[in-house]
Amino acid sequence: LVPQMSPIHFEFLEPALQSCGYNVEVLNQGGMEDVNTGLKYVNNDACYPSLIVIGQLMNALLSGKYDPHKIALVISQTGGGCRATNYISFIRRALEKAGYGYVPVVGLSAQGIEKNSGFSFTPGLLNKAVQAIVYGDVFMRTVYHTRPYEVKPGSVNKLHRQWAAKCKRDIAKGNFYTFQKNIRGIIRDFDRIPLKDIKKPRVGIVGEILVKFLPAANNYLVDLLEQEGAEAVVPDLTDFLLYCFYNTGFKADNLGMSQKSKKIGRLGINFFEWLRSAARDEFTKSRHFTAPAHIDDLARYARDIVSEGNQTGEGWFLTGEMMELIHSGTPNIVCTQPFACLPNHVVGKGVIKELRHRYPDSNIVAIDYDPGASEVNQLNRIKLMLSTANKNLKKDTLN
Repeated sequence: LVPQMSPIHFEFLEPALQSCGYNVEVLNQGGMEDVNTGLKYVNNDACYPSLIVIGQLMNALLSGKYDPHKIALVISQTGGGCRATNYISFIRRALEKAGYGYVPVVGLSAQGIEKNSGFSFTPGLLNKAVQAIVYGDVFMRTVYHTRPYEVKPGSVNKLHRQWAAKCKRDIAKGNFYTFQKNIRGIIRDFDRIPLKDIKKPRVGIVGEILVKFLPAANNYLVDLLEQEGAEAVVPDLTDFLLYCFYNTGFKADNLGMSQKSKKIGRLGINFFEWLRSAARDEFTKSRHFTAPAHIDDLARYARDIVSEGNQTGEGWFLTGEMMELIHSGTPNIVCTQPFACLPNHVVGKGVIKELRHRYPDSNIVAIDYDPGASEVNQLNRIKLMLSTANKNLKKDTLN
C-alpha cells in the first residue's frame, strides 16, 4: 500500500510499479478522515503531512479490506533533517499501537537508509517511475493552463482522461520512444483546444511537497482558484527531485561529502533532463505553454536571498520557485505552510518581505494548513490575495 501524494502523478506510478512485478495499490485521499485517524497515532505537534500520511495508511489497514498478514506499507524517506525521514518510525509506532507490529514497512530512499529484502531499484523500475512523474508534470502544466479558458466546458478534462488511459497502458512497457511520442502528442493536442480570448490572474502554488500537490491536504486549492476566476500554476514535481540531486554539489564543496556523490547528483539531473527533453522542446514550440525552468536557474535566483545550505524540507528550492514564478509572469503566489513545518516557515514565509521589497508587484500570501486551521480564514486570505491580483490585472490591461 502506497500513500497518496499527488493524484495527477501517482495514477501513472501505480501501473509503472505493477509492471515491475509489485502488487501496488495507491490509496485514495480521505480528507479529514485521514487527519483524524493520524491524530490518534501521531502526536499533534508533528507536522501536518505526517498526520495525513500515517492516517491514510492506518485507515486502509483498519478498514478490513486487506489481510494484514499479506500486505506491506511503503513510504519514501528524504534522508535529510525534515521529519519526513522519520515517517517510517511514526508508522511502525502506529502499527505497534494498533496491534499490527508484524506488518512490514518498506522505506524507499536514494541513500539506501534501510535495506529491504523484498524490494529493489532496477534500471527498468527507475525508468518507468521517472516517466510516470514526467507524465504527471506534463498533464499538470497543460490541464491547469487550459481548463480555466476552455470554450467547451469539460473538453480539457475529457482530453486529459483519454490521454491518461493511453499513457497508463504504455508505461507498462517503458519504451522511451513511445513515451516521447506520447509527450509530444499530449502537448500538441492541448495546444489545439479552443480557448477563450480572456485574461485571468495566474496564481502560483508553492510550499511543502505533500500539501502543495495533495488536493485533500490543501482543501482543493486548485479547484478553489479556478472557481474564483483564476488560473492555478503549479511547478513540476520533477524539480523537487532535481533539487535533491543538486544539493549533493553544495554538500561536496562545503560539508565534506565526497566528490563522487556530486558527480552522481549531476548524472541524476542529466538523466531527468534527458527524459523530459521532449516535453521541454514541445513546450518551447507551443503557442500557449512555457517550458519548465532549469534547476541551475532556480538555484541562481534563490542564491541572492538564502544560502544553498538551506536544504531541510524544500530549503532554498522554495525561494527559487517563488522567484521563478515572479520572473515568468505569475506574481500572485499562495505559499502553503503546514503547521509545525519549521524549515518552510523560514524559506517560505520568512522571505516574503524581501521578495516584496525586490519585486513590488509580487502578491504573496502564506496559508497555514493543520488539523485545527479555520477553512474560513484560509478562504478569506486567498480571496483577499485574488482581489489584489484582479486589481493589478486590470491596471496592466489599461496600461
